[in-house]
Amino acid sequence: MALFSLIGAALVWGAILAVAMWRETQARRDFPPVGQFVEIGGLQVHAVVAGSGPDLVLVHGAGANLRDFTFAMLDQLKNRYRVIALDRPGFGYSDRLPRGHETIRDQARVLRGAAGALGAERPIVLGHSYGGAVALAWGLDAPEGTAAVVNVSGPSHPWDTPLDPLYAVNSSRLGSWFAVPALAAFVGDARVEATFAEIFTPQSAPEGYIAHFGAPLSLTRQALRANATQRAGLLDEIIALSQRYGDLAVPLEIVHGDTDTIVSVELHATQMLRDTDMARLTRLAGVGHMPHHSHAQDVIAAIDRAAARAAAQ
Repeated sequence: MALFSLIGAALVWGAILAVAMWRETQARRDFPPVGQFVEIGGLQVHAVVAGSGPDLVLVHGAGANLRDFTFAMLDQLKNRYRVIALDRPGFGYSDRLPRGHETIRDQARVLRGAAGALGAERPIVLGHSYGGAVALAWGLDAPEGTAAVVNVSGPSHPWDTPLDPLYAVNSSRLGSWFAVPALAAFVGDARVEATFAEIFTPQSAPEGYIAHFGAPLSLTRQALRANATQRAGLLDEIIALSQRYGDLAVPLEIVHGDTDTIVSVELHATQMLRDTDMARLTRLAGVGHMPHHSHAQDVIAAIDRAAARAAAQ
């Protein structure tokens, strides 16, 4: 009986893996790379470059990819900036960093190298959500190679809420091997749409955004593992990073909605104003976590201010 149970479990597990692999093949077919690749330290980084003007790097948030920016924002910016949108390591078409070396500082180093390989020596760096923490690490670790930082709805200070059980499970060894493939195989459209509704609330995703975004790319085994591991380590990394804000030497523009239910404006953005004289906050009333879609002109105005402040330094 035990042998038959093991054989049955193996067959079920093989079927789950087969479905996950098939869905990943479909994701790559339906949402192919839209940019170019640069190699940094043996890792391939996927980038889209468009426009002319001062260099502006765009860093996406947790579980996302650069398509978040190519939906609309890149076109809104490319007439005044040379825009470089990057897939963070482990997402979209960028290779994942080795386990244990996936911190926001590690990611900033790799993305900084990619931007440099694309000719951006001193870019403005905009990060959304988790990407905002990467942008802060970039500016703190390489001020000489950063014109300014724009943090859109990004975390910057420690929080006291527990880690989501999903991240805790998926970042564990067992969860990585067993739970992640099951999610890759079976998460459906209804769950995806509900997740986007939560992220955009109280606004709604723009028409056509979900179809453009490429959610299946976020449901590959690589992306799910990278997202869980990076998210599980973020609090400790933010605790360490927040001790250094007094040393920030580049202009920092913050854009944050006051009804953001993902990243609290009070806990993060307003505290940053107390920790560094380099920070300026645009607080958007009634706006949630995705102002670069719902209030793009306010985000673009913040980028323009960052560029002007960098030029005046």
